[in-house]
Amino acid sequence: MTREEKSQVIEELTAQLAENTNIYLTDISGLNAGNTSDLRRACFKANVKLNVVKNTLLTKAMEASDKDFGELPGVLKGNTSVMYSETGNAPAKVIKAFRKKSDKPLLKGAFIEEAIYIGDEQLDTLVDIKSREELIGEIVTLLQSPAKNVISALKSSGGTLAGIVKTLSEKEG
Repeated sequence: MTREEKSQVIEELTAQLAENTNIYLTDISGLNAGNTSDLRRACFKANVKLNVVKNTLLTKAMEASDKDFGELPGVLKGNTSVMYSETGNAPAKVIKAFRKKSDKPLLKGAFIEEAIYIGDEQLDTLVDIKSREELIGEIVTLLQSPAKNVISALKSSGGTLAGIVKTLSEKEG
């Protein structure tokens, strides 16, 4: 690979790092062609991009990036593949599901919306991260709950203010 080609790859990697807020570094070495194909298919279904990268080029892209990757460049040893996703836990779920039938991919580290996770033992933590959509859904549910209590109280109180207060106080007690 020429110096010019390396510069171009570094620029492309830097752009991908800038575009994505959820980045997983994995080791998929040792997977045979069939398993690699199955992993790529699982990633595609989960809307996760999977790219094999050279560690030195990815390190340079991380250094050129505006993001602070902390200790992540330190895990760039051996074979490395990068998984990009819009949803923070999607790659972790793909990895966990895939490992039911294989011992790979191994999680080297992850950058999830500025938080850094190092090591394969972080996989369960990453699976449990809620997506933005899940959090919004929970917040909406919590916000709707008091409104539902008031509507319920209005219906069961006969519409008088004293009845509403009485019904609401009974629900809290």
